[in-house]
Amino acid sequence: MSGSQPFLDSIEVTEEAPLRFSAQPQDVPWPKAYGGDTIAQALAAGTRTVESGRLVHSMHSYFLRPVDVDERVHYEVTPIRDGRGFSHRSVLGTQRGREVLQATMSFAAPAPGDSYAAPQNRPVRRPDDLPTAADAVRTAGLAGTAAGEYWAHGRSFDLRHDPSPLYGSRADRSPGQAVWVRSLSPIPLDPETQRIALAYVCDYTILESLLRVQGLGWGSAGLSTASLDHSMWFHRPFDLNDWVLYVQEAVSAQSERGLATGRFYTAAGVLVASVAQEGVLRVR
Repeated sequence: MSGSQPFLDSIEVTEEAPLRFSAQPQDVPWPKAYGGDTIAQALAAGTRTVESGRLVHSMHSYFLRPVDVDERVHYEVTPIRDGRGFSHRSVLGTQRGREVLQATMSFAAPAPGDSYAAPQNRPVRRPDDLPTAADAVRTAGLAGTAAGEYWAHGRSFDLRHDPSPLYGSRADRSPGQAVWVRSLSPIPLDPETQRIALAYVCDYTILESLLRVQGLGWGSAGLSTASLDHSMWFHRPFDLNDWVLYVQEAVSAQSERGLATGRFYTAAGVLVASVAQEGVLRVR
């Protein structure tokens, strides 16, 4: 296991020309790249073009085509506006000359003001009381398989599910789940990297609540999934070197599509980010 270094390597975007960057997708045991990888790289590229002190507070993305893990993705950043309080960027990701991701993002400096946050009311076990991904993979009988080894040892973050993860072929038909997340090895504390990291991890499990309500798991025969669009809002500081709770809920499933939402909380119960994502879920 290489800790969180694969994530840090993946967000090292190379500046090829002004407002033009490229990055290498991470290897995964299937042909298409992990969607969070592409989101994080696009955000890293956009972040490189705004003045210091302005942090991303919202990001909206469309996944246009699958990304091949064997070839670099190119990101072209278009400055939309730099105002007194906000900066807006559009980022287009391409591979082999074809569009793979379209993202817009807004940046702002922290400012004083009244504060409110929705509380975390879901009963959740503590991470130390939950099985590791490796434990869950062994329980599912998937140790030694390509997918099982990736889930157990190939990701840059420690993920612990409540209820149990969906590595097998069946689920409990509950409409939601909670996942504790933290880095496997130290990542930088600067708020830019921390927000890029949260954008990276959010795609790992966001569609799982939709699988649960249909009684499906990642091992269900004939299952195929893909992310369609993704929105994320960043509210408060956090540190992914410590446990962060990712609470997810299925909102709607129809016409082979589904919408799920998620909220990230610190271990102390402070809301730090919100997510919404639509995906394709097919069983053939």
